[in-house]
Amino acid sequence: NSEIKSGAQGKLALARIKSLPLILPPLQEQHEIVRRVEQLFAYADTIEKQVNNALTRVNSLTQSILAKAFRGELTAQWRAENPELISGENSAAALLEKIKAERAASGGKKTSRKKA
Repeated sequence: NSEIKSGAQGKLALARIKSLPLILPPLQEQHEIVRRVEQLFAYADTIEKQVNNALTRVNSLTQSILAKAFRGELTAQWRAENPELISGENSAAALLEKIKAERAASGGKKTSRKKA
């Protein structure tokens, strides 16, 4: 292009900018472009609402699952089908005693969890 006189530090006066041709599409095509862009924005808004609704449902479901887990409802069937795995030396009380004994044997040091 013969209008370009220099590289990154060239000076471009307002008069020079005004003298450059600005080619626009026909008015009908401009309206069609605007219509399509608005249609895409509306679609994006719809998707955003769906994502927000899904996130709300996921958060609600997570809370529901945690509540059921703390109440023991998630494992009720498994516990009923496998009583031998949760009684005697496998009971929660027995496992806690083993942990306490292991800590006492190791000098009472608690193992620290690695932070993510």
